[in-house]
Amino acid sequence: MTIEELNRKFGAPERIVFREGHCGYPEVALVNKYGSAQVALLGGNILSYKPTGQPPVIYRTSKRDYNRADSVHCGIPICWPWFGKSGEEGTKPHGFARLSLFTVRGTQYTDEMTEITLALKSSDETKKIWPYDFYLELKVSVSMKLNLSLRTKNTGDKPFLLTEGFHPYFLVGDREKVTVRGVGGLEYIDARDMSKGVFAGDFAATEASDHVITLKDEPKHEFALLDPTLRRAIAIVSAGNRKLVVWNPGRETRLADQEEGDWKKFLCVEPATLWRDAGFTIEPGAEHTLLTAIQSSLEE
Repeated sequence: MTIEELNRKFGAPERIVFREGHCGYPEVALVNKYGSAQVALLGGNILSYKPTGQPPVIYRTSKRDYNRADSVHCGIPICWPWFGKSGEEGTKPHGFARLSLFTVRGTQYTDEMTEITLALKSSDETKKIWPYDFYLELKVSVSMKLNLSLRTKNTGDKPFLLTEGFHPYFLVGDREKVTVRGVGGLEYIDARDMSKGVFAGDFAATEASDHVITLKDEPKHEFALLDPTLRRAIAIVSAGNRKLVVWNPGRETRLADQEEGDWKKFLCVEPATLWRDAGFTIEPGAEHTLLTAIQSSLEE
């Protein structure tokens, strides 16, 4: 669909607006009294989220454009149908959904929320990478929170293994001063050297990190990113994930789509499931849903 057709069929003035985005692909702005978000149809990446009267919650690299051959280190990329290097040998990290063009399935809005539903289906192209039939549905809703839902359905006749995740880049005032609350007592593996440990309390992001945290078997998981520089707390609630990843590349790693010093501006706190031994086996006809809600609050 063209931008004009998308706005005619799915748009709503001042609430849901489509426009040209990355490399000519559409993106959509969702707006209401609680805030706004931008979502790219290429990859389903949530490019921004800004609550009303607050600074942006999501880090956005100054090098904004990307294409199907690139990874992008900003926004909230979708990692699917595998997270990190959990795919088969020779496949790209974090799967192919983040490099695929989603279609719009529907939009809706009320006084309290604005929502878009995007979808990706198996095709001859996806089967060259991953030989399974699937239907993937992403819902993004702005209300008092940013609500994300990623629903996977096995539409084929053979089971598949699913690892996945949301990969939020949270904007912070100074990464070296932020902490992640809610991890006390949880086991982790530091993927940089595969060392293991247990958090005694909050996680202080004073250095580069790639901590894969094993979550308890509970209906939902609750964490908070505390940022004394911006004087705010970001609550992160998730369900349908078995791990939480806390990641930042640190000063020694320069990512291709970031400027020098950008590492201090974000911390990734990622509701995810990895590695393959922790994955979900999705039987034919079965579904699995990953849910995440993000809410920012400023200190009084």
